[in-house]
Amino acid sequence: QVQLVESGGGLVQAGGSLRLSCAASGRTFSNYAMGWFRQAPGKEREFVAGKTWSPFSTYYADSVKGRFTISRDNAKNTVYLQMSSLKPEDTAVYYCAARTGVVTTSIDYDYWGQGTQVTVSA
Repeated sequence: QVQLVESGGGLVQAGGSLRLSCAASGRTFSNYAMGWFRQAPGKEREFVAGKTWSPFSTYYADSVKGRFTISRDNAKNTVYLQMSSLKPEDTAVYYCAARTGVVTTSIDYDYWGQGTQVTVSA
């Protein structure tokens, strides 16, 4: 079992920045591919960013490329999502997820956190 706990959400003005954190506990963190997803009211959960243990295996949704950065610290069992140049359309509940194997943009992940709300005001 892997437990995931997100933090760092909040209210920010458009153009601002936030950093989300996802602390993992349980099994060996470095073995898992990690993903960030988001879900806005009335919409499906969508992939935002993902990263395996390799520094070269990083993936982003087109909507966040150049604005968001995913990183992980295996020593701290934590994955981060640095969000910059935030837009009102980034408003959503953000979820951290873990799976064995490679990153996928589908919701086919084994473990999920409880989510953290990000609200971007115009």
